[in-house]
Amino acid sequence: MAVQFHVAHSASVKGAGVVAGGPYYCAMGSVWTAYYNCMTPGWWTPLPRAAQLKSLTDSFAAAKRIDATTHLATAKVWLFTGTQDHTVSPAVVRELAAYYALYGTRAKLVADKPAGHAMVTEDAGNKDCAATKEPYINDCDYDAAGELLKHLLGPLKAPAKEGPLREFDQGFVYVPKDCEKERCRVHVAFHGCRQSASEVGDRFAREAGYNRWAESNRLIVLYPQVTASFWNPRGCWDWWGYTGSGYHTREGAQIRAVWAMLERLSAPVK
Repeated sequence: MAVQFHVAHSASVKGAGVVAGGPYYCAMGSVWTAYYNCMTPGWWTPLPRAAQLKSLTDSFAAAKRIDATTHLATAKVWLFTGTQDHTVSPAVVRELAAYYALYGTRAKLVADKPAGHAMVTEDAGNKDCAATKEPYINDCDYDAAGELLKHLLGPLKAPAKEGPLREFDQGFVYVPKDCEKERCRVHVAFHGCRQSASEVGDRFAREAGYNRWAESNRLIVLYPQVTASFWNPRGCWDWWGYTGSGYHTREGAQIRAVWAMLERLSAPVK
């Protein structure tokens, strides 16, 4: 979802950090393509190539369904794939790097950690770095959140003790003390499949590692949530079309919902 949101709103969203994600519009509206071609591609289910997806992206931009792709050239992009991730093949993440490269985006790819399919942390979550199991947060002695934020935002102050996490009807938000009455930057942290509040509570929002960096660097962190349903039993963000054909554009229901959250956060402090 981070890639979709970035490409759809690239005039305003200045970068993306992606853990085990594929190229924009990889599924092309097909759950079959999403599950096979875009997660564990093979001989009979090849991964859609970056050049093809760029062509489609350009057509969406020409139709003004997403922001102009010229903004992508100056974006900051950080990518991660674990060597023990058998859910989303490292080849998929490498194709995402190739996709961004076609727009002149110099993405940083981290691909040397023995991680399973999970958010990788310095000391939270499963003690087996190679695990792929609930809550899909793994202690790999690697601070992915911190490295991601440093790449996107530049030099940061050392992390600080975090304060309370706030809950609202569509997710969680972390607001540093300095941001309670002053304007601050916002980072959106999208959870993964089977990682929503209905499955793991607030663990992703508390343990992913963003909040302690946010506290010392005037950064609000938004944790929007998706709930599981018949068409989305694993509680994933929509990257294949279960919410409608425009899921990957500014018209998409989830993209519109998150954008509305950001507009509310950016409203003048009273």
